[in-house]
Amino acid sequence: MNEDQRSLLLSSSSRFPPPQGVKLSYGTAGFRADASILQSTVYRVGILAALRAVKTQSVIGLMITASHNKVSDNGIKVADPSGGMLSQDWEPFADTLASARDPQQLVQLITEFVENEKITLDGAKSVEILLARDTRPSGESLLEAAKQGISSIIGAVALDMGILTTPTLHWMVRARNKGAKASEMDYFEQLSSSFRCLVDLIPSGSNTRNEADKLVVDGANGVGGEKLEILKKMLSGLVIDVRNSGKQGGVLNEGVGADYVQKEKVAPSGFGSQDVGIRCCSLDGDADRLVYFIVASTSSSKIELVDGDKILSLFAVFIKEQLSILNKKRDVNVNDGYQCCLGIVQTAYANGASTDYLKQLGLEVIFTPTGVKYLHEKAAQYDIGIYFEANGHGTILFSEQFLCWLEAKITEFSDVAKGSEPHKAAMRLLAVTKLINQAVGDALSGMLLVEAILQHMGWSIEKWNELYHDLPSRQLKVKVVDRTAVVTANAETVVAKPPGIQEAINAETAKYPRGRCFIRPSGTEDVIRVYAEASTENAADSLASSVAKLVDQKLGSGTS
Repeated sequence: MNEDQRSLLLSSSSRFPPPQGVKLSYGTAGFRADASILQSTVYRVGILAALRAVKTQSVIGLMITASHNKVSDNGIKVADPSGGMLSQDWEPFADTLASARDPQQLVQLITEFVENEKITLDGAKSVEILLARDTRPSGESLLEAAKQGISSIIGAVALDMGILTTPTLHWMVRARNKGAKASEMDYFEQLSSSFRCLVDLIPSGSNTRNEADKLVVDGANGVGGEKLEILKKMLSGLVIDVRNSGKQGGVLNEGVGADYVQKEKVAPSGFGSQDVGIRCCSLDGDADRLVYFIVASTSSSKIELVDGDKILSLFAVFIKEQLSILNKKRDVNVNDGYQCCLGIVQTAYANGASTDYLKQLGLEVIFTPTGVKYLHEKAAQYDIGIYFEANGHGTILFSEQFLCWLEAKITEFSDVAKGSEPHKAAMRLLAVTKLINQAVGDALSGMLLVEAILQHMGWSIEKWNELYHDLPSRQLKVKVVDRTAVVTANAETVVAKPPGIQEAINAETAKYPRGRCFIRPSGTEDVIRVYAEASTENAADSLASSVAKLVDQKLGSGTS
């Protein structure tokens, strides 16, 4: 590191002293905490993003958001060149950078890191970092701190993209690195045109809904509601009523949003008896999660939740249908021997009824450990990989090989079978690849794909919800002295250590019809999480509590 670079880092970092006694850790959601203690951390992540851009010689993204957390929190996360999350092997550096005591230690850490990573900091070639924030009041000053961090690496340029949804920033990074157009308006245009394409390809026999049939959206009083107001004007074939857009004075994520709706299973603020029988959905605070719901009755706020597992099932049914039209109609003479590999990726927290349903369709279902990074990584191993968590975060990934094959098929059909069913099926799949955000889970693009598929199938939300019935489930946590004593295997479904516990869980689970139970250590606190499901509410409760007692006896702190 040359002297100019060194002195620039020393002078800029002295303006951002770290808060005393605070240790933050970079996880799936990046860094997240009360906004008042984040200035120094955000500044330092600005440095990390600049180093990442120099190392990869690509555009990198920085998003300032705390997603579904309360409005007084904020956070920051890095978008890698693919538009996905920061590479896991850089996470430990993020942690050490955030906890450096003073400018001297910070510069020493950076010097060692750039040497190890063989990063040349001579500013010979400029690199760009795209910055964005959600609607939180603290976002503006934190964005400024991130800019200062970026500017302290010679040759790094910060581009402020303004207020965006998290998935839009990830999409922009991916598009920029592919050399494609990447403004927010380009994003809206890609979503609206691919949605239009899917609607235009709906079979004439479909029970198409009338124009008065609307979708009511809870915008979580966040950025998603604000952006949907713009996007909906570009859509034809769908009537959207946006509530809780943040313009009516509601508080971000307070009694609203996908996280609240999914966990509490009640209607968000602003929804009530007037919405019985209407299709409703909820975005989270930064619009990367989506759940649908039905207001159950005029007399209570109870809802029927249509969660991420059901969204995954709907996408899987549709894609399987299009692939089978393509395969069934393929002429022996034009058979190219290509077999598309479709994989469904879930975690152990997916409701067992959804997994059973998907397997009965003949689909390959794989489990990964909990966490979006594991799901995304596994889904990327298939030609088409679909993943979702019950909380409504998920997407569909398409391999380059599949995209090349699909485009070749469309060209071939245009010549020999234009307008045929296989041609239309191929065109639908191509539209899905453009509508879905392949960088990350995206509530706006996911919502449009749900709406297009429901129209294609001629299904109401009630019919969609009837695909299968969730098994009753129960989650508990048990305080333990040391959570690391529990080691799991097989995507967290089996306890490998300590010995004897898994056998005891198996014996307990066998007592209940359709019983399933697993335990896993929390990633953040000394507790063991227990998940149980069974054929009835009482059975699920009973199984969860008996396994929780068992964990407490073997590992507990005696306070559970």
